[in-house]
Amino acid sequence: MAKIDAFFKLLHNQGASDLHLVSGVPPMLRIRGDLQRIKYKVLENDELKAMLYEIAPEEKIKVFEETGDVDFGYEIPGLARYRANFFMQKDGIAAVFREIPSKVLTAEQLGLPDVMTKLAMLPRGLVLVTGPTGSGKSTTLAAIIDHANRNRRDHIITIEDPIEFVHESRRCLVSHREVGTHTRSFSTALRGALREDPDIILVGELRDLETISLAIEAAMTGHLVMGTLHTISAAKTVDRIIEIFPTQQQPQVRSTLADALRAVISQTMFKRIDIKGRCVAFEILIATPAVRNLIREAKTYQIPSSMQTGRKFGMQTLDDAIMELLKKGWIDPDEAYSKCVNKALFRPFIKEAPTDFTEVG
Repeated sequence: MAKIDAFFKLLHNQGASDLHLVSGVPPMLRIRGDLQRIKYKVLENDELKAMLYEIAPEEKIKVFEETGDVDFGYEIPGLARYRANFFMQKDGIAAVFREIPSKVLTAEQLGLPDVMTKLAMLPRGLVLVTGPTGSGKSTTLAAIIDHANRNRRDHIITIEDPIEFVHESRRCLVSHREVGTHTRSFSTALRGALREDPDIILVGELRDLETISLAIEAAMTGHLVMGTLHTISAAKTVDRIIEIFPTQQQPQVRSTLADALRAVISQTMFKRIDIKGRCVAFEILIATPAVRNLIREAKTYQIPSSMQTGRKFGMQTLDDAIMELLKKGWIDPDEAYSKCVNKALFRPFIKEAPTDFTEVG
């Protein structure tokens, strides 16, 4: 057993999401969104380096020493998988580990809206799950892929950096590919995937123009493509994709994206106040004909209005989702107020509105 495994067992037993090991300070865990120190000595650079190198593949150590950053996956059989990131900082080496549960939670266990399982059964198109770091995007996507795996008879290819949730082939054949280990880049893997007879392609992160362009192309050529983006709303996700392309290409991209897009799920994480744990508010955009026209005509600012009138299609705004959690008594009114869009809607639920100095005229 590696020396560092004791920290992973503590992380797991405490129900934490992340482990921070940084030279010059004691170890820390992120529990329910907050960092908490572990009662342990200050980590010295040489000691921590030896501890980290014990679990890192040799080729990843080489990349780290050349660049100062590296990502990879680490697994403790019977416990969990961990997404690892090593980086250099002022006082020496540092690392952050995110726990990925060994068991994929189903859509039912997560309480996902019914429309999300319907997305898993689409024959083609682009489905995006967005939100800030740590908002549970990978967990949501894993549940959607799991539903497809249990109910379709197709080939699923996942392209991730690193591999997070591992799906056993059930009714589907599932092929997992890790960037840097099994393929050079997301774009290389995506280009290759089109020749590997896939039905569903999961792209861990749409992070550059080439990857986004290939994902849209794959969605337009008869594949169901799912991926994540770091954006904070459904409408802004559409804008982000279009704006990454050169200006002269944007009109054509709007038209192509309007045809390819099937749904955008934007999620925000909250601490629960009724029990220990966290919950997610989902903003859901379904690409109806009306929404497609707004994308083509560069009227994405009208998308929130279409979402409000599109509830029969499974759409909901972030504020509607937050309000539902608030009325259930699951989340704190102050946190609801801080993360909502329409502040006036949530003002009656709080005692005093906090002053945002960035909005003071």
